[in-house]
Amino acid sequence: MSVSRRKFLAWMGGAGLSTAFGTKAYAASNKQFKGYPDTMGVLHDTTLCVGCRSCEDACNKVNNLPQPEKPFKELSVLDKTRRTDSKTFTVVNKYDNSKEPKNPVFRKIQCNHCLEPACASACFVNAFKKTKEGAVVYDASVCVGCRYCMVACPFNIPAYEYDKVLDPKVVKCTMCHPRLLEGKLPGCVEACPVEALTFGKREDLLKIARERIRKYPEKYVNHIYGENEMGGTSWLYLTGVAPEEIGMREDLGITPAPNLTSGALAVVPMVAGLWPVFLTGAYAISKRKEKIAAEEQAEAVSKAVAETNTAAEEKLAKALEKAAKEKEAAIQKEVKKALEEAAAKAQEEDKEEDA
Repeated sequence: MSVSRRKFLAWMGGAGLSTAFGTKAYAASNKQFKGYPDTMGVLHDTTLCVGCRSCEDACNKVNNLPQPEKPFKELSVLDKTRRTDSKTFTVVNKYDNSKEPKNPVFRKIQCNHCLEPACASACFVNAFKKTKEGAVVYDASVCVGCRYCMVACPFNIPAYEYDKVLDPKVVKCTMCHPRLLEGKLPGCVEACPVEALTFGKREDLLKIARERIRKYPEKYVNHIYGENEMGGTSWLYLTGVAPEEIGMREDLGITPAPNLTSGALAVVPMVAGLWPVFLTGAYAISKRKEKIAAEEQAEAVSKAVAETNTAAEEKLAKALEKAAKEKEAAIQKEVKKALEEAAAKAQEEDKEEDA
């Protein structure tokens, strides 16, 4: 891996600042963040979703993302299971409906904004933070690009800008945190034409969900997905079929991510402290490798040139030898021809004298 001086200094700055100031975050420690009591969230009622992709369109506009290959009104994309990526922070997927085969189920996918985020737990430079508004936000200025967050996320959400050579970032849904601070709704919630998305205090959303299940037990599965999964999430889901039928993991349990990772990550503060040393070593190794590679390349070029010159000289010598032989043969041929002509002429003259 080649490391530019600029990138190295950026790493050093991020790691150094984090280590020096020790900013508080819920990451890479044995301390468990208990969550904010009045955190906000979104209730996604999948029984109401019609798969119109208006939420995708709104997300794209709010976050100034590139336009997709096919327009948002093109619904054939729903035939293929998709996931979020560096240019798409939310997608809607279509699933078979075991209760009503003629009516497919649509589910919106994005960051679930866990109450105790696994991404924040895994991040030893505190690039991720759970805000009191409910959103899990990301600070690219301190990110070192280790991508532990991507490995840690049980919902497979964070994406990485692999196509950016300079300063790539981890990206994901922000629950429109800047809009929340302005008193606005998340873009997807505002755009949903059938109110399949409801924004509000998480506790209120749970009450709404329970009331819907109570009133329409035949319509809903008696389970609010996200209420307890992985310690709870700010995005909550109501479904008419088993969650696993629409691609939602049911093997996560109710233990918050920090409890699961605290043992393994207990060493991370030490790692964070040693991070600049590691980077210095990595940088030195990288530069040493570059120097060795340059020397090996120069040696290889010199050897190739020498071999080429030798081969050329041998080829030239053979060509000269061949030319000399051909020249000698031509001379001998011409001499023989001249002698034969002279002999023939002499015979003709002798015949004329005898006559």
